[in-house]
Amino acid sequence: MSLFILLLGILLLFVLILKKINPMIALLAVAIITGLLLGMPAAKVMSAISNGIGSTLGSMVMVLALGAMMGKLIEDSGSAKKIVFILIKAFGQKNIQWAVLLTGLLVGIPLFYNAGFVVLIPLVFAISSATGLSKLYIGLPMATALSVTHGFLPPHPGPVALAGIFHADIGKTLIYGLILSLPIAVIAGVYLPRLLLKRSTNVIQDGFVINEDDNLPSASKSFITALLPVFLIVAGTLGSSLKMDYPGKAIFVFLADPTAALLLSVVLTLMLQKASIAKAMESCTEGVKSIAMIVLIIAAGGAFKQILIDSGMGETVKQLTGGLNLSPLLLAWLITASLRVTLGSATVAALTASGMVLPLIGPGTPPELMVLSVGAGSLMFSHVNDTGFWMFKEYFNLTLKETFSTWTVMESLVSVLGLVGVLVLNQIV
Repeated sequence: MSLFILLLGILLLFVLILKKINPMIALLAVAIITGLLLGMPAAKVMSAISNGIGSTLGSMVMVLALGAMMGKLIEDSGSAKKIVFILIKAFGQKNIQWAVLLTGLLVGIPLFYNAGFVVLIPLVFAISSATGLSKLYIGLPMATALSVTHGFLPPHPGPVALAGIFHADIGKTLIYGLILSLPIAVIAGVYLPRLLLKRSTNVIQDGFVINEDDNLPSASKSFITALLPVFLIVAGTLGSSLKMDYPGKAIFVFLADPTAALLLSVVLTLMLQKASIAKAMESCTEGVKSIAMIVLIIAAGGAFKQILIDSGMGETVKQLTGGLNLSPLLLAWLITASLRVTLGSATVAALTASGMVLPLIGPGTPPELMVLSVGAGSLMFSHVNDTGFWMFKEYFNLTLKETFSTWTVMESLVSVLGLVGVLVLNQIV
């Protein structure tokens, strides 16, 4: 009966999202209704709501805020565009897809998906115009890279929130995520478009040039600011993971904390930029504003997660799946993928699934890999109930059939390859 009530709750959430109700309001309403229908006293329901919001945001709100500031500073300074120009020059005309893919990965780490897409799409169109290659042939590698970083790599909201829920180490999650992201991005972002699309009837024009703005920052500043958070977190995690004590280990322990690493990155970026402090602070403010609704959706998702935990729903799922003899990582992916197809939003699907699969974590299941498994499931089969689907369709002026055959296929491939990679990593780590 409790599982039937949960399915009704998910169906209600699906209907509310289809009716264009804000996901935060929909999640909160469904969390309360589901808790009451599961027999929880009203006072316990509201207590679970408060505890879920507090536990979810408490460990990640500063990471999200600082990450948003960092991304906006990089965007406004022109560092993202500078990286594009450098990589296009380095890879040359015939390897233009590789340049766009690597650009998407580098820009996608500090920038959220929508921001990265909006920043890079004019450059994709410019490259297409200059080379004669189709926009999709150039744009799919960019979209793949941004999607991969969105699903697997902190400091994006989804992976950060899941790391907090599963009590996973963000540094290890980032390292494992990088191991997965690179080969997946190459397969889905370079080789898949070559199978799906023809380059063009035109031959690449000789000596094509994308005009570069002289006001952009230097190459060294651009790469340092874009990659600094990742470098600090990875270095801190590796340095602090050594079993022996040594002078300076406390510094690595400090850097391994994502809040400390991002705060230091923001400060160093402010020092390297030409913009005035007042202008930089405006960028920081705008960056935080841009993720305000994302943070609220995550908070509401945390509330729903806590309802599922406090009502015993997670244990029910564990009992029902106990006889299936399936890996918890596979089950987590299956549950998340089902919710993603139903609900549309990757973040909502991941947070909803987390409350159901949290009890599945056992001694042999690294929580970092649970984060990545859920993240992979949250990318499965994007279709008409996902805003990313419509953004891709409209920017590239595609029909529904063309969007399904390119964007949806790419997202599904990333999801399945993510699951395979997680299962392989589980045999190694």
